Amino acid sequence: MGAIAAGIIMFGAAIGGGIGDALVISKTLEGMARQPELSGQLRTTMFIGVGLVEAMPIIAFVVALLVMNK
Repeated sequence: MGAIAAGIIMFGAAIGGGIGDALVISKTLEGMARQPELSGQLRTTMFIGVGLVEAMPIIAFVVALLVMNK
């Protein structure tokens, strides 16, 4: 039962991370298209945002391991 729960946790985290990354990157590209002079600043902010979004699947992986070990 723990393996199924861990799989569901990782599935949700992967879907959420993928959607979050897609939204952050698409909005950054939209901003770069509208104001090309801010590309450097937007790119830096995008990398910070993507890093924060990617932290969720990593935390979910740790939770999945904890669930499997119970």
